[in-house]
Amino acid sequence: MDEGLLVYGILSYVGLGSEEDYLNYLHTLFLKHPEDGDLLHLEWETDMGKAVDYMRTNRLEKEVNWEQFGRMLVEELEKIYENSDLEWFADRTYRLWKNLPEQIQDIEPFWTLNGADEPLSWGDAAQTRALYETIFHYYET
Repeated sequence: MDEGLLVYGILSYVGLGSEEDYLNYLHTLFLKHPEDGDLLHLEWETDMGKAVDYMRTNRLEKEVNWEQFGRMLVEELEKIYENSDLEWFADRTYRLWKNLPEQIQDIEPFWTLNGADEPLSWGDAAQTRALYETIFHYYET
């Protein structure tokens, strides 16, 4: 399983990324590996939710490099964050956290996505921004 495909798939599914980015990534992979039955299946799947479920259930546990996945996801999130309204971003990153594979939901930097939006409920945008900045710098050490 290509970590990038899962990243783009989940981001598209939760409304943080575009389906076009996911499809472009998928098409590029499929052209490189036309014999891959899973990629062929995903080429035909038009429902984003079903595509993400397929990726998570068919090859996920044994083939994903979670550190590489995390680095790619955080990199994409930072790009989206820089061009987004904070409340919109916070709402979707919580949805993202709920749709991450269970084996990584409770570890950092993913766990922070679960509550990064909470300070917004009492008007503390600065604290929410600080939490996201922590996520964005997680892999730098």
